[in-house]
Amino acid sequence: MTMINAYDPAAADALAVREREMVERRRRLLGPAYRLFYADPVHVTRGEGVWLYDPEGRAYLDVYNNVASVGHCHPHVVAALANQAGLLNTHTRYLHDTVLDYAERLLGYFPAELGHVMFTCTGSEANDLAFRVARAHTGGTGFIITQFAYHGVTNAIAEMSPSLGAGMKLGQGVYRVPAPDAYRNPDQDIGRIFAAHVRQALAQMRADGVKPAGLLVDTIFSSDGVFADPPGFLREAVEAVREVGGVFIADEVQPGFGRTGDGMWGFQRHGVVPDMVTLGKPMGNGHPMAGMVARPEVLARFGERLRYFNTFGGNAVSAAVGMAVLDVIEREKLVENAATVGAYLRQGLETLAQRHALIGDIRSAGLFVGTELVRDRATREPATEETARIVNGLRARRVLISAAGPAANVLKIRPPLVFSQENADLFLAALDEVVTDVANGSSS
Repeated sequence: MTMINAYDPAAADALAVREREMVERRRRLLGPAYRLFYADPVHVTRGEGVWLYDPEGRAYLDVYNNVASVGHCHPHVVAALANQAGLLNTHTRYLHDTVLDYAERLLGYFPAELGHVMFTCTGSEANDLAFRVARAHTGGTGFIITQFAYHGVTNAIAEMSPSLGAGMKLGQGVYRVPAPDAYRNPDQDIGRIFAAHVRQALAQMRADGVKPAGLLVDTIFSSDGVFADPPGFLREAVEAVREVGGVFIADEVQPGFGRTGDGMWGFQRHGVVPDMVTLGKPMGNGHPMAGMVARPEVLARFGERLRYFNTFGGNAVSAAVGMAVLDVIEREKLVENAATVGAYLRQGLETLAQRHALIGDIRSAGLFVGTELVRDRATREPATEETARIVNGLRARRVLISAAGPAANVLKIRPPLVFSQENADLFLAALDEVVTDVANGSSS
């Protein structure tokens, strides 16, 4: 696959006019709360593997989209969706084997302690369900999250997602702790530091008369800026929460399904078994499906007191899609690919860091990489403006990534799991060019 495409200036001008009209139409129809990526938004019409295509047929290398986890429009997943849609699609209030087969197979990837799964349509719903279950199980209302977390958009979960913006107020009983940032705490025991912050939050809960319910973290801390190492740093914090009767909820919506390269789930890197695990996006390769996996004893009280029903959660088509995604992960050895290509990509970024002072830190697990850009390596001053220019400069070269972290200075790199070393080389070459331009003050 090549990224070279014929260029027609007249067609490009006409398309530019149409896209400006589309932007205005979006504003008029969808309102002010939606956001587009990039200063010059990307207009896509189809996808295949790691590629997205615009109306002129030009290819964009997708180095960001964990939603299409096994590749855009994977034919096996598309066939499973179409076949099941032509046979039966119904919900979990009727008996059908598909959802049971999928549940059994999915649970097989988890530790034996996690024995139940409940299905939703979005990661937000999965986290909202875990929130409700945690409160029912513990009788508590206090939750601990990280400083710039994102967990979803339901009312309760949005109030536990400070990365949504300054206008998003924390919910009652929600306490924030600093992310486990080893870059700004060098040569220190990051697990002990993180656990100390969690214990401080628990002490504040006691002072406020709030009973703890749980610790909810994305196990790769993606919105906080991607913090992966050292493996095991979560363990002490989880123990601290359990000591006071709280539960640990592992949000695997972003790191789950093999992305970290050393197992199916991010929590496995830390040697802990969560009380609940929430799943989303990669689960259906773009099809809207999600879920919550739990210890039976944690789910018991919620199930005794309340019914749960989600019309589309666990429908037959979604179950067939989920099964197909697991097929692809296994058959194409995508966990192993995440490990090998992720290591290759990191090595390439470390080589670039030797030439570019803007690159301050590289943090990764498999094909989830955070590259922090700084104006000064000694002070670690965030290079926020430069990061935006690099992201948009890559877009101009038809390479798609984004930025994360409180200062938006961390390049967030998480391509589909079918990403290859050849794809990594294309990305690294483009990044080298753009960082050079930005460092020299050139327009990208």
